[in-house]
Amino acid sequence: MIDFLIIGGGIGGISAAARLAPLGKTVVLERESALGYHASGRSAAMFEPNYGSPSTVELSHASGDFFQSEDGSFLSPRGVMFLAAKGEDEAFRRCCESFDAAPMDLKQAVDMVPILNTDTIGNVAHHHSGEDIDTDRLIQWFAKTCRAHGGEVNTSQEVTKITKLSDGWEVHTKDQVFRAKMLLNAAGAWVDQVAKLAGIVPLNVTPLRRSMARIPAPGRHDVNTWPMLLDIHENWYSKPDAGGLIVSPAEEDPMKPFDAWPDDMVIAEGLARYQEFVTEEVTRVEATWAGLRTFSPDRNLVIGPDTAEPSFFWVACQGGYGFQSCPAVAQLVADLISGQTPAVDRKVIAALDPRRFA
Repeated sequence: MIDFLIIGGGIGGISAAARLAPLGKTVVLERESALGYHASGRSAAMFEPNYGSPSTVELSHASGDFFQSEDGSFLSPRGVMFLAAKGEDEAFRRCCESFDAAPMDLKQAVDMVPILNTDTIGNVAHHHSGEDIDTDRLIQWFAKTCRAHGGEVNTSQEVTKITKLSDGWEVHTKDQVFRAKMLLNAAGAWVDQVAKLAGIVPLNVTPLRRSMARIPAPGRHDVNTWPMLLDIHENWYSKPDAGGLIVSPAEEDPMKPFDAWPDDMVIAEGLARYQEFVTEEVTRVEATWAGLRTFSPDRNLVIGPDTAEPSFFWVACQGGYGFQSCPAVAQLVADLISGQTPAVDRKVIAALDPRRFA
């Protein structure tokens, strides 16, 4: 019998698998043909440890050493530039405090990003610690680590039926049956559907769509060294990608779980908000895509055994923070299951505990 059966091969599921595999037979079931297909594969891929709720910030900071030291580092310099329109001095001050960002001279900012619109922008701040995450390599590293300890990673295995047994769980896919002592629900936007299949009370969460558009490099500038640009109200952001820029409307539109696609009007509105802060007009969009981010009602992750059934373990509601917090989250999952004392603070564990919704 399998010790740990993980449903979901996004960053939450595959990172947990890497930490659980040394503790017992571990199997991952991913419904799609590749790992990280949905939200994980459509992430902005930034490590900004001061972003998120207090518990998320703690987890992200606890993940920093792993990102810097493991496998030659998964991070590369990027930085984040925060932009405030004229007349938004107080909101700008609060943003600087929240992200520990330092105000910078507008001329200096234009030297760094030549397309900034000085007629619109009133204040600029910069945070050096925002870094790019090599997400593809990170997912494959966790998968490789899982396999190196005898674990299995199975794609194209959509779960169709789950039955509670006296000593664990029986899980059916279209062509296989798996039996496991513990079931981990890391199904991203589908976590409630998996819970219902298992007869577990769902969290009643609603996935939120986040869209992206890639545009050519503005003014044919070399954008590779530009920082991520973020409106202080998070109404849009942009980031260098494949020689151009990705621009997101930063929307959170409620959706049912599905293979998300962007709304053209939402993309247009986001590009219009972006254009207010820059001098180069957007004349062409090269590609668009969207993903679903799933948050709990209090915006904290949900990590821990189910209230009613301890052999059903939640690894859920990572929202937009899955990559930047995954090393600490995966270790916490392994610690909670093995009975080891977690490195993260007790208050953080309580903030993540599924029992807070009981």
